[in-house]
Amino acid sequence: MPNPTNARTEPVQQRSAERINALLDAAAILLDEVGIDAMTTNDVAKRAQSSVGVIYRYFPNIQSLLRALASRNFDKYRAGLTATLNKRATNALDALNVSIDVYVELSRTEPGFRVVSFGSIIDRRFNVNRKSNNTALAEILTDLLVATYGVPASDSLAFDIEVTVEIADSLLERAFLYDPHGEEPFIERLREFIAQLLEPHTKEAITE
Repeated sequence: MPNPTNARTEPVQQRSAERINALLDAAAILLDEVGIDAMTTNDVAKRAQSSVGVIYRYFPNIQSLLRALASRNFDKYRAGLTATLNKRATNALDALNVSIDVYVELSRTEPGFRVVSFGSIIDRRFNVNRKSNNTALAEILTDLLVATYGVPASDSLAFDIEVTVEIADSLLERAFLYDPHGEEPFIERLREFIAQLLEPHTKEAITE
């Protein structure tokens, strides 16, 4: 997985960690208010009641701050996914539907999440040549389906899950583009697509 902080200097004291979280909180709120193109380090510093110098102590530029926010989003998503799976998922399709549910809930409730999500928008804009959080998520979901729900491991499964994550990223981005609650037709069509893509892999598990 990518470095979860992407910070210039690692926070070694509680105060530093609190400052970083305050900066990320401020950036998240501003993303909802003004969007990714209009947000500046000055805006973040002002909203966090801090200074631009403090931002640059931890982040070399606005891109690294946004990537740190995306990584924090990813961590929150993983925590929510783990907690919800234990309560609601009994098979592979349940697990993938839960993965959608957790994403949708964060998009509705977590400031800045529906704008920056796991950072694919940042990677596209700045041509980042590294493993994305989407790829990391696909690997996590593939391992989950194999280890917990008995789906046979294969290159085809890994590829289909990565395709699923990329399509989900696009469809969910569209679902929340104009409606902060999410347009249900896009979300439901995503569920239908995932069921169709997963069916051959789960059939293989039944016949083995």
